Amino acid sequence: MNISINGKETIISENSDRTVDSLLEELDVSQRLYVTVELNGEILERPAYETTPVKEGDVIEFLYFMGGGR
Repeated sequence: MNISINGKETIISENSDRTVDSLLEELDVSQRLYVTVELNGEILERPAYETTPVKEGDVIEFLYFMGGGR
């Protein structure tokens, strides 16, 4: 299955049960509790991670928002 993750074309095994949440786990994404996921240009609500399937051609961005400054 071909998808794009953070602008990089990625080939992952076909898995009809794969969700956004399981993809985060499979890819061992660091700080999963703090990552926001954009799927095909739309920000997903965190509860949707468990039920949103990952499909051929999806464009996924993992976004980390950092605070700080003066």
